[in-house]
Formats: sequence, C-alpha cells, structure tokens
Amino acid sequence: MAPIVQAVNLSKQVISGDQPLAILQDVSFAVEQGDSLAISGVSGSGKSTLLGLLAGLDVPSSGTVYLDGVDIFSFDEDGRARLRGRLAGFVFQSFQLLPTLSALENVMLPLELRGAADARERAAEALRCVGLAQRLHHLPKHLSGGEQQRVAIARAFVAQPKILFADEPTGNLDAATGAQIIELMLELNCAQGTTLILVTHDEALARRCNRQLLLAAGRGGLTNLGSVINDSLA
Repeated sequence: MAPIVQAVNLSKQVISGDQPLAILQDVSFAVEQGDSLAISGVSGSGKSTLLGLLAGLDVPSSGTVYLDGVDIFSFDEDGRARLRGRLAGFVFQSFQLLPTLSALENVMLPLELRGAADARERAAEALRCVGLAQRLHHLPKHLSGGEQQRVAIARAFVAQPKILFADEPTGNLDAATGAQIIELMLELNCAQGTTLILVTHDEALARRCNRQLLLAAGRGGLTNLGSVINDSLA
C-alpha cells in the first residue's frame, strides 16, 4: 500500500533581490496512514513552506508530493483544491473561524459544503468530543483562545479526513492550554486513524508525535521514536 503522504526530492526556491534563495532542498520522506509527524526547526528553516507544499497550497520548484498515491501537482489549482477537500483537514495558529458564525455553524460548514444532510448532528457530536457541548451557540469572540482552537479542531476532524495538516496549532496559546490541545489532537489521531502532520517549534510537542522531521538550512532529517533513520534526506 502506498504511503498516505510522500514527498519526493521536494525543493522550493524564490528570488531574493536578483539572487535565487533556496528555502527547501531535495526533501524526501513518506508518512503512513494513521501516523503522526512533527515538522520542526528554527525560524526560517522552511517548516511552513514544506507544509504548504505537502498540502498543495504552494507549488514546488522541483520534486513532487503524492497524497493517497496521487501526484497532486499533476492537477491545476482547482484540482488540488478538490483533492484537499476530499482528503484533508486543516488547523491553523490563528484558528481561522468565521466570526459571524456560532461554534456549531463553524463546524457544520465543511459538512454543508459536501451536502451532508446530518451536518448539524455530526457537528454537535464533534463539539461534544472536544469538550464544548455547552458552547455550541457561542460566537468565536465569546470563546477563549483554547476554546476557539477546540472548535477549529472539531471542524477539521468532523468530516473524518485522511490527513490533518496543522501549522503551529498551539502558537497563540499558553503552555497549559497548548498541551491540552496537542493531547486532544493526538487522541483524535488515534481514534479516527487520521494522519497528523504538524509544524511546531516546540520540541516537547514534537516528541509527542511518532516521528519528527527536523529541518535545517532547507534540508530534513527524519527521526522515528528517537532513532535516526536518515541524517539527511537530500
């Protein structure tokens, strides 16, 4: 069976001034279904760029990405968006909730976009699973940061995606709340078999995942349960 996510010789260059700047260089790795992978490294090491490429939100200079065995860059932007809609969920540092919708309505949104007749019931159950059964009808501005991130996690998991991409999901939270959010994401990762790929600068959080990809100067070293598999994937 093909890995659920596979990066092959992935590189990204941009022009800085009149010179090319390499953000990522020949990064290759694979993630199996249900696995959890933390992408870590210092600021500017290419973490968020890599996540964007894995999700098809950005286009590489060379190399490619396979999601569920499909070369995502064989599609145009609209095709990649449809593939993401079928396979992936997202959690962002800034929550990305719609401010005029209640918690329940925010979580219902991806289900309604798919035409699910039971969107309200499934969204309510998802919010119950993240501990917000009493906050269904609150607007985001009436929720704490931790509660808003729980809504975002419920929204990401409600359609039972095969892959969840998370970009610094605890970046706007205090340490205690951040630890609770990571625990919740890992619980849902195990319960639903959703593959979790997250960007984090927090080494303690990275160690909670099964595997860690450490980026430095645009290159990645993959670690599995503390044992180095590749010192360099270039």
